[in-house]
Amino acid sequence: MTAASPHAGVRLHVVTGKGGTGKTTVASALALALARQGKRVLLAEVEERQGISQTFDVAPIGHEETRIVHERGGGELYALSVDVRESLMEYLQKFYKLGRAGTALEKVGAVDFATTIAPGLRDVLLIGKVYEAVGRRRGGRHHDRDELAYDAVVLDAPPTGRVVRFLNVNAEVADVAKVGPVRSQADSITRLLRSHRTAVHVVSLLEEMPVQETVDALAELAAASLPLGAIVINQVHEPLIGEEDLRVVARGNGSLAASVTADLKSVSVRTSAAMVAGLIAQAEDHVDRVELQQEQESVLLGQGRQVYRLPMLPEGTDAGGIRVLADVLTEQGMI
Repeated sequence: MTAASPHAGVRLHVVTGKGGTGKTTVASALALALARQGKRVLLAEVEERQGISQTFDVAPIGHEETRIVHERGGGELYALSVDVRESLMEYLQKFYKLGRAGTALEKVGAVDFATTIAPGLRDVLLIGKVYEAVGRRRGGRHHDRDELAYDAVVLDAPPTGRVVRFLNVNAEVADVAKVGPVRSQADSITRLLRSHRTAVHVVSLLEEMPVQETVDALAELAAASLPLGAIVINQVHEPLIGEEDLRVVARGNGSLAASVTADLKSVSVRTSAAMVAGLIAQAEDHVDRVELQQEQESVLLGQGRQVYRLPMLPEGTDAGGIRVLADVLTEQGMI
């Protein structure tokens, strides 16, 4: 990361957003942008939706960290889909040395039982795997910081409606684990999540509901003492006509139809009243969309956070679209 980046010291990038805003796409683009800088990056998901594998068009990702991109500049992108059962088995082995007994517990349904009666435990297990990856040293040995296994970790987190509860693990386990390994693990995770090494980025669209949910999420994250990162506006529709033409359409004066007809005839296009009316209706819809985007963007800009804008890609992330978005984030200085 360059010195100019506002997230230069961040090692864990948490990406959230209202469902449907494209948070997995943004998390993937951010992780790829970091990898293209020559870094070793881990992209993790915790909802078992296989969003990463779909975004990069690779085989389903499992609980083991798998390399999915190797850049010519030396950067590497690894992916991980955290599984709560596997995480619990690892946890039991690490803290209680249960070995085969842990497997037996899984067979009798102890995993489902434990995570049902203590939902906060599930989140500790999920984010605990990510926490371990952030601090892991290469080969498991304790060396200098440049020997860390990953230069950065990007977490495709739950949506904004659940992300504060997911990240606020201390509060979630307070009633079931006041002491012991679970509480100790939760305390360690909380220290990381509330430190300068973490940034929680919120993805939004320039529509009323996603913008309002973004504003609410930022307030809730701040109240929980979680470090706010950037706002990433996804799927921005750029104006198709200039500002003067936008104003002309918005005014909707009676001469607009005659002007459109004349312009079409000047390039030898045969017109009809229905065709012209349809074109004007489309232009009016476009003006409404541009005005809505401007209104909603002003709300997001008023939140006092760094704001980055990703363009709407008609073909989605196919045909190298995810690399286009990664380049945009780099050009705008997010990393």
